[in-house]
Amino acid sequence: MKKISIKPLAAAFAVCALALFNQAAVAQDATLKIDEPWVRATVPNQHATGVFMRLTSSAAGRLVAVESDAAKHVEVHEMAMQDNVMKMRQVPGIDLPAGQAVELKPGGYHVMLIDLARQITPGDHIALTLVVEDAKQQQRRVPVDAIARPLNASAAPAADHAHKK
Repeated sequence: MKKISIKPLAAAFAVCALALFNQAAVAQDATLKIDEPWVRATVPNQHATGVFMRLTSSAAGRLVAVESDAAKHVEVHEMAMQDNVMKMRQVPGIDLPAGQAVELKPGGYHVMLIDLARQITPGDHIALTLVVEDAKQQQRRVPVDAIARPLNASAAPAADHAHKK
């Protein structure tokens, strides 16, 4: 009679379980649509830059934090008029109403990368993690890959990043 080792069976089971877990994690993140994530490139010795994107959540939620290894500090900010002067300030979060696009753009809500780890050049990929809280205050982490655009980039997508249908 042949001996059957249980180790290969256990390993196969673990691989299947991990695959199912990863599919569940992707399905959970499907509730947040992220369009055109980009970061403004920097010049040598520049210590901070902005990150921009459009977020559409299928369920009401709130962006409560952003994390990245590209900077020592990552903050959610808004630009607003105060005493006829445009000022930037940190905010504790941004509401994400169900089904409504929320723009993170120059001159409005955005993410600040402060104390950059290195210069960011056009075309660089910057890894971010959005921390989104749902109505039950359950948090989930959503990975984002933001592409660096030149310093003079506007909120419109770069010509080579246009989407074709």
